[in-house]
Amino acid sequence: MKKAKVMVYNRVSGEVQEKLKTRYNVVNYQHIDPLNHELFLADLKDTEGIIGLELPVTEKLLQQAPLLKIVCNVSTGYNNLDIEAMTKYSVMATNTPGVLEETTADAVFGILLATARRIPELHNYLRSGGWKQYLTHDQFGVNVHHKTIGIIGMGTIGSLIAKRAHGGFNMNVLYHNRTRNEDAEKKYNATYCEMNTLLTKADFICLMTPLTPSTKNLIGKREFDLMKSSAIFINGSRGATVDETALIEALKQKKIRAAGLDVYRQEPVNHDNELLQLTNVVTTPHIGSSTYETELAMSRLAAQNLIEGLSGKKPANLINKELFIQTEGNEYEI
Repeated sequence: MKKAKVMVYNRVSGEVQEKLKTRYNVVNYQHIDPLNHELFLADLKDTEGIIGLELPVTEKLLQQAPLLKIVCNVSTGYNNLDIEAMTKYSVMATNTPGVLEETTADAVFGILLATARRIPELHNYLRSGGWKQYLTHDQFGVNVHHKTIGIIGMGTIGSLIAKRAHGGFNMNVLYHNRTRNEDAEKKYNATYCEMNTLLTKADFICLMTPLTPSTKNLIGKREFDLMKSSAIFINGSRGATVDETALIEALKQKKIRAAGLDVYRQEPVNHDNELLQLTNVVTTPHIGSSTYETELAMSRLAAQNLIEGLSGKKPANLINKELFIQTEGNEYEI
């Protein structure tokens, strides 16, 4: 029996790829321009499943993939997927929730600490031979403990950041969210407030919203103007949630103290991006979930979604659930 063709795009663990090869005819593509790559387009014509990270699945791509049944993101986010178009073409979309949240919260809080205490800057200062006497006042960082953190987007990861802030650093937790998170309020003594209030009161502002039309450029000049001049801004969401030009100006003009960034408008970030030249910015290359353990767990879950979908079952992490209807206790694909 001929094996179904499955496409691996970008990041899927080697262990999981080897297991997929026992079931499927696997082809692999890394960081290409998909709609202008002849071999990719040729393979796409008889591909039934795609697993990987950051492939832009648009209607134009779907038109080139008549046999495609499922696309499995190796991430919680899925802003690369046009869910409406996928549903129109009866293509299942899945993601990997519940795997990377703790790891991402570790990374974001680590970036916060590194920014507050200027760890990368002082690391370079020491390594370059600059440390010849005690640090001067203008090289000092700021405390994190007992300060106020404002979390914009109190979902699972935001709540885990609140847990670290409240339980580990005795921080006062403010948050803004589309809906109240009563669980976080009870567990971490978090206080819900309007966006403007959070921006004016928080010492650390941590952006953790998903990227949607309503959150694009959520933080811009107006928002930076509202922040304390001593505030530190952390972005662990998506680059497009922030007006990068406004951020650069706020940092250069000292409207805010510093920023810690794991995400950017363009990724990989351009080497000439002015953010990389500023000493009051800590930058990391989108490391949120990048640990061996978490990457393997996400790849395994994405592969499970893929196998279930190609076997005619409803994947556990199906996003466009409207592709299935419930009839007498059994699920049937539309």
